Amino acid sequence: QVQLVESGGGLVQPGGSLRLSCAASGFSFSFYRMSWYRQAPGKERELVALITSASSTNYADSVKGRFIISRDNAKNTVYLQMNSLKPEDTAVYYCNAFGAYWGQGTQVTVSS
Repeated sequence: QVQLVESGGGLVQPGGSLRLSCAASGFSFSFYRMSWYRQAPGKERELVALITSASSTNYADSVKGRFIISRDNAKNTVYLQMNSLKPEDTAVYYCNAFGAYWGQGTQVTVSS
């Protein structure tokens, strides 16, 4: 069964960095696209970053130049490196596998 386990969330000050990890199992990881979503209080869940099986990437305009999505197929893991964090980045971040499966989410709070 497909499982996605996120880690790396926490509290960080504005301007700081955080690296999220999503460990996947239960499917042939290297063949499928992976993505990160986030949901802030009072807002809809939004796509943050996407990486294809060929490692092509796409980002939401709000995070371009600050976030980097990557994958390690040998470890069945996708990462989200978040730099220059802003208070508006505060949200629960979710890992998604090929549009069908979700992790439980990890809280990221950006605050002084």
